[in-house]
Amino acid sequence: MHHLPATSQRRACKVLGQPRGTQRYTRCRSSDEVALLRAMHELVRVHPRFGYRRIHALLRLDGWRINRKRVYRLWKREGFKVPRKQVKKRRVGSSDQGIVRARATHMDHVWAWDFIHDHDERGRPLKWLSLVDEFTRECLVLEAARSIRAIDAVQWLSEAMAVRGAPVFIRSDNGPEFIAGALGRFLDAASVGALYIEPGSPWENGYAESFHSRLRDELLDAELFMNLADAKVLTASWKNDYNHRRPHSSLGYVTPAAYAATLRTSLKPAAVGAAPLPSQASAHQPLTLIAGGT
Repeated sequence: MHHLPATSQRRACKVLGQPRGTQRYTRCRSSDEVALLRAMHELVRVHPRFGYRRIHALLRLDGWRINRKRVYRLWKREGFKVPRKQVKKRRVGSSDQGIVRARATHMDHVWAWDFIHDHDERGRPLKWLSLVDEFTRECLVLEAARSIRAIDAVQWLSEAMAVRGAPVFIRSDNGPEFIAGALGRFLDAASVGALYIEPGSPWENGYAESFHSRLRDELLDAELFMNLADAKVLTASWKNDYNHRRPHSSLGYVTPAAYAATLRTSLKPAAVGAAPLPSQASAHQPLTLIAGGT
């Protein structure tokens, strides 16, 4: 093994034509850099669409004696950037419309719906729309498809209403399918109120989330779907089993279908379940608002 002869720093720099001072330079961090970075982070948080030039101008207005090159260097080092594409969001929903403060008091008072996703054995996407009665826990709609548009949701909802009648309210998050104009017009025509939960708060649509946890555990994670047709068959079978054969703990281990049947045949509050039920004569009373809910 041959070793190259040692070369002095002076000779190496002379050969490369590079000043020796560049090899011995040690960058000294300015004493104000921590405070400057803190100010930059705050400005970027408040003004996410501003570039480094405008941030530099704001820093100058705030009294910082700093040139644009330094701001640019720190901007790149911190990884700041202006998003190329900005998507407008419609902020709808509030905590007052979640399950804590606005509770279903009887059958067909509040329906809840949501989407859940999975894939088949070839990795192709599958999407389910579920619709449940919050009071009886019945699954009214459970449809599988490759993709689901607002018009599909309207069709399945209208089919459920043709069999069951219209609910007083329907609860959902603020996904694009649920705030679409076509769905809003349909709900207005059917005199169904829309309850939109606070954005980013899925627990406020807790009955739909609970149903999906059962669906995921007992069907989606247990079955390998060969294709969409296979998913539709297995979904229909599971829905029937859920409604008619699966005892529900919150209903006193009665199936949702049997629990709903007791409500249809009695004008008195049902003894099954944790909460007393008003009679069917109160089917169009407003939602119960729980004072002090969060």
